[in-house]
Amino acid sequence: MIEIFYKTIPFFALIGLGYSAAIVKFFSAEATTYLTRFVFYFALSAMLFRFSSDLSLGELYDPEFILAYLSASIVVYLLATAVAMFKNKPSSEAAVEAQCSVIGNVGFLGIPMLAILMGAKAVGFIMIILAVDLIVFGSLIILIIVVSKDKKLDIFLFYRLLIGLLKNPMIVSIICGLLWSASGWSLPGPVSDFIIMLGSAATPGALFAIGASLAQKSAEKFETAAWLSFCKLILHPLAVCVAVFYVFEVELYAATVMIAAASLPVAGNIFMVAEHYNVAPKRASAAIFLSTVFSIFTVSFTIAWVSSIN
Repeated sequence: MIEIFYKTIPFFALIGLGYSAAIVKFFSAEATTYLTRFVFYFALSAMLFRFSSDLSLGELYDPEFILAYLSASIVVYLLATAVAMFKNKPSSEAAVEAQCSVIGNVGFLGIPMLAILMGAKAVGFIMIILAVDLIVFGSLIILIIVVSKDKKLDIFLFYRLLIGLLKNPMIVSIICGLLWSASGWSLPGPVSDFIIMLGSAATPGALFAIGASLAQKSAEKFETAAWLSFCKLILHPLAVCVAVFYVFEVELYAATVMIAAASLPVAGNIFMVAEHYNVAPKRASAAIFLSTVFSIFTVSFTIAWVSSIN
């Protein structure tokens, strides 16, 4: 446990550095926005392209793995939804809370950290999880919010969702990498070096950006934020454990990667969606902040545990 904790310290130290820089106003909110854009559109996309270009579509198509992750996530998602509805919260707010309970920071934190701590082989499985999060749950929250506000389901909404997915640089970079892999061509030396150099900026850039963005988030509504953090950091990986060990037949290493990914803190893009539609943005913000703080210990424990059984 302590050895894994030491290995995770540099990752969370970078988050802390970004947080400190923003708190003392050395790094402004505008600077955080542009750093996040650089990481999202360039550095992380280059990293995903490089990893996916070494994979094949067959390696990413694992029905048992997908069903295990999806079913475990749906259980926790429905639990969080039920609790929110029991408290008489609107369905749009329940959707935001449910999203916080199962969608982790896989892109900015999971891929850089787990690829280093669990090996490059983990990246393919992390990409499956990222795809499920973006395609299934990323679309679901928008559908629920829009329908709850407009009281109708517009056929053009599905078109906008599809276009949104196709414009997401993480999805695009994975697809382009897989297509390049399928071509059988190798990247020219200078191009490969360029992608490696650009992708290398993803880890420090993403972690620093996470910290800086946390400085602009509040810790209001502690009770709800604590519940959602508990769902994300504890219940979600526990549900995944049940799915991979008792319900579905998932290879051991793949199962440990899924559990580790499920233990990640609440994803920052949930706040962006909540703010865009003006649905409980402070609640999402508090859940992101609190879960990230506690994940320093819970993620280290989870990775140490899965490493011991792998």
